[in-house]
Amino acid sequence: MSTTAKQPPAPPKKVNRLGLAQADYRGKPSTLCKGCGHDSISNQLIKAFYEYGVEPHRVAKLSGIGCSSKTPAYFLSKSHGFNAVHGRMPSVATGAVLANRDLVAVGVSGDGDTASIGIGQFVHLLRRNLPIVYIVENNGVYGLTKGQFSATADLGSKLKTGVVNELPAVDLCGLAVELGATYVARSFAGDPKQVVTLMKGAFGHSGTAVLDIISPCVTFNNHAGSTKSYTWGKENEELIQDVGFVPFFDEIDVDYDEGEAKKVKLHDGSSIILKKLERDYDPTNRRKALELLLDSDEKKQFLTGLIYLDTKKENLIELLDVVDEPLATLPLDRVRPPKSALDDVMESLK
Repeated sequence: MSTTAKQPPAPPKKVNRLGLAQADYRGKPSTLCKGCGHDSISNQLIKAFYEYGVEPHRVAKLSGIGCSSKTPAYFLSKSHGFNAVHGRMPSVATGAVLANRDLVAVGVSGDGDTASIGIGQFVHLLRRNLPIVYIVENNGVYGLTKGQFSATADLGSKLKTGVVNELPAVDLCGLAVELGATYVARSFAGDPKQVVTLMKGAFGHSGTAVLDIISPCVTFNNHAGSTKSYTWGKENEELIQDVGFVPFFDEIDVDYDEGEAKKVKLHDGSSIILKKLERDYDPTNRRKALELLLDSDEKKQFLTGLIYLDTKKENLIELLDVVDEPLATLPLDRVRPPKSALDDVMESLK
């Protein structure tokens, strides 16, 4: 007589507050080089979206051209996506966000796509304070065209060929603070805990959130002499502060001694908790943020953490006084002027 052994019940599936598993936030398998920092950032985006509890269909992923701009295919396969022309992602993102203000816009760019061909579009995105999470996967080289220096390569850094960079770097965080972004952070792909926390804080912010993430290129820029390698990043990273995050849907009491931490409430009710280390620094002070960046550049320091935060400045949607309903959902009789109105315009031009 044969018997069938009773199988133990499967362990319960771990899900977030929306009932979704972390696998629901994944995308296609990566085609980037094994060990690429960009893949680490994609994995942290998956984790951050899962933990925060964002509905995938509400996310619009936008990118330009480059290794970094391929990465939106590797996370959130059930979201919207648009791969724009090289350096032109900000204008596409602006149109998408204005048409549907309910979208969670995430732009993924690179140092070439942002600081070289796309720098003109990037600066206007900053000054408009468009509600978008703008991630720069910064490796200091052009990975698709054999590893030449990009505009963010540090002065004095070396290529694998021994060529030394003689030009000063474009500081994307400095540009972001100076020109109007309201959430500015720098991190390192090899520090996943910090990256995830800063990402979740950016999701809760209503304005332009720029995350400049140093992301080593294992093929062209991960050697001795590079200031954007895994080794250099791990050996030279200096935290501005310990960053914690309390989502709006959690009732959590955060207990710190007076003077040790600063709690800043974000637009959606979430809170960023900034715990001081040795450095006495207030990221809500714009002048101090710029001084910090200039000082760290002069000292050749790699500072990571939340550099600047402004929760009071109006974003572009508020400045334009756009209606509460997404424009993409409005019926034609509300967005198209009647013939009589057009006739009046034509008559006034005679």
